[in-house]
Amino acid sequence: MRLQTTQGALAYDDTGHGPLVVCLPGMGDNRTTYRHLVPLLVAAGHRVVTVDPRGQGESDAVWPDYSPEAIGADLLELLRHLDAGPALLVTNSYTGATAVWAAAEAPDAFSGLVLIAPFAREMPPLNAMMRLAFAAVGRFRPLWLAYWSSLFKTRRPDDLAAARARLSRQLAEPGRMAALRAMGTAGKAACEARFPEVSTPALVVMGTRDPDFPAPREEAELIAGRLGGRVVMIEGAGHYPQTEYPAETAAAIRTLSTGSGPAAGEVTTIAE
Repeated sequence: MRLQTTQGALAYDDTGHGPLVVCLPGMGDNRTTYRHLVPLLVAAGHRVVTVDPRGQGESDAVWPDYSPEAIGADLLELLRHLDAGPALLVTNSYTGATAVWAAAEAPDAFSGLVLIAPFAREMPPLNAMMRLAFAAVGRFRPLWLAYWSSLFKTRRPDDLAAARARLSRQLAEPGRMAALRAMGTAGKAACEARFPEVSTPALVVMGTRDPDFPAPREEAELIAGRLGGRVVMIEGAGHYPQTEYPAETAAAIRTLSTGSGPAAGEVTTIAE
């Protein structure tokens, strides 16, 4: 399906019936990152909408702005179009900042927030060598794909090769790598400033082996603390628990959607 917004078209899939769950992937990825999670949430009685953010997947490649808050504005437009909220929002990586912005902007639009491996704040600056490495990864598609593949740490899914080939084809399209680079340099200060405005129940899901964070649990607890939320650590998972550990991720999401999880501020670890 496609939604034509004022700035471009967004691609999304709409599956199942019941309370709405909307899923946004992270930077340089696409909505099929949730391909193993969606059937589990649908089986649990949810309607699940997975979206390619602007610049990614099958959404239009060229937009005037790729910031997390711009993606948040698109999300709110999609929710108005679906007219089925409030939605449980699931984000991954880059779109963690989007979740903060959107929940502050339109609190009535969301029943809960699930931030998986979130980059939801301004991170400490990279050293010169890391800045150079990131610049190269953002410019050359094979390097990005190698980096993306390295973020699956324990349970590489059987269809990973097919997923990588699909992502490679998409990133080869004109404008895709430029969009990725724009996201890589986009600031998150405007989103981070809105943490105090968020009152939506929140859950941070983090893999214990997430290589994007020096101390995954500390980052998860920091973000959850700012949201008054809770943390679920998934033992062995990297940056994409929704793909490596979909059953465990679905179980964590269900604790938020049903109100059956631990109290705010608590940390739960799910082991194999």
